[in-house]
Amino acid sequence: MEQIAPKPSFFARNAAIIKGFFIGFLMLVLLIPTFMIQALISERESRKREAVEEVSSKWANAQGLVGPILRIPYYEILKVEKLNSAGKKEIEQTKNLTYAYFLPNQLNINGVISPEKRNRGIYEIVVYGVKTRFEGDFSTISFDQFKVLPENILWKDASIICTLSDFRGIKENIELQWNGTKSFFNSGAKLPFSEGEDGRFMSGIITPVQINDEGKGKYNFSFDLDLKGSESLNFVPAGKTTQVTLSSPWKSPSFVGAFLPDKRSITENGFTASWKILHLNRDFPQQWNNNAPSSLRGSDFGVNLITPNDSYQQSSRSVKYAILIIALTFMAFFFIEILNKVRVHPLNYILIGLALCIFYTLLVSISEFLSFNFSYSIATFLTIGLVFLYSKSIFQNVRLAGIVSGIMLTLYTFIFIIIQLEDTALLIGSIGLFIILAITMYVSRKIDWENVGINKA
Repeated sequence: MEQIAPKPSFFARNAAIIKGFFIGFLMLVLLIPTFMIQALISERESRKREAVEEVSSKWANAQGLVGPILRIPYYEILKVEKLNSAGKKEIEQTKNLTYAYFLPNQLNINGVISPEKRNRGIYEIVVYGVKTRFEGDFSTISFDQFKVLPENILWKDASIICTLSDFRGIKENIELQWNGTKSFFNSGAKLPFSEGEDGRFMSGIITPVQINDEGKGKYNFSFDLDLKGSESLNFVPAGKTTQVTLSSPWKSPSFVGAFLPDKRSITENGFTASWKILHLNRDFPQQWNNNAPSSLRGSDFGVNLITPNDSYQQSSRSVKYAILIIALTFMAFFFIEILNKVRVHPLNYILIGLALCIFYTLLVSISEFLSFNFSYSIATFLTIGLVFLYSKSIFQNVRLAGIVSGIMLTLYTFIFIIIQLEDTALLIGSIGLFIILAITMYVSRKIDWENVGINKA
């Protein structure tokens, strides 16, 4: 009598589907260590920033320069209505000392930046020294808009103010040439801003100057400013016409602020950049009294001496693609199970997933000592090598292990290309994902998902 074969159990008939759900759940679980790695990168970035701030605090912080500004005091007449002893109204006049501020007609700044690299532990910090030359003139200083009587203007107490971010960066005494006379700057100046501004004053340096013929004529000035700073150097376009030229042997500048250079050249020998800014291009006037306009501090421009190929930024971008690497690697193992009828134990998937996560810790740690590109190559080689040897022992087949390794190498190369791109990263990534999906659909087109089973070969 012919024996009837027992009907396969539910789990046997749906082994592939159950395995698929397990793999999907495992991918979600593996997102947890990727989030932890992202947090690790943020923590290492914070440590680097602390190292930068520590070195900058002992050298000098980023420098921002405003000026020169001509300050002339005058008496503002205030009329106050009061009642006298007889109960009648009287007008009482009082004098209030006020300052008027004037910006130069022409301002030319030439600077040569000399960058240096300092190490704090494993971190490299960029500092610089800069030699700047300020030249220009003030022309026909007028108080017409302030409606001040000539006798109330204190021409003899006129002075020049320049503000800067960090006084510790001043390397030499600063001598002002003013219409043939010389004077030295001193610290202690304050440039006041409107109430409610963050930081009511900007601190600066000051020196007295001589104003003749009630401000008529032309007053030429020049001075050299030798500074130290960290990471960035910025200027405010104080002149009616401001021209700034900067040069440096630094090969990777980043031009920042409200204005980009009109001309720039970046070569293997460094960079040269020049700006020409008119008073019509900015949002503050040539003269004011009392408090400086708030827009003065939002009109600065300059250069950042950035460190090329920030490894933490690139590592962070690569971690964002971790789910893609994990999903496609697991998919390769899953299809090999089905098409070649071999069995991969769930524990094997877990260990492979952990190996894919450890890739990113290797990348971050190695890139702190070597270049990002070289670190990425080392981490890729180690991870693919580990998975190749492990999958070889699982499949007992070098060809299948080689297929998995080839797929991983293609994926890591694809991710590396996307990381290097900026403007076209989304386009290339979308095209790449479309191609991957097309290949997956092609490979799986003949699989009978209704009757598929995973049997040990």
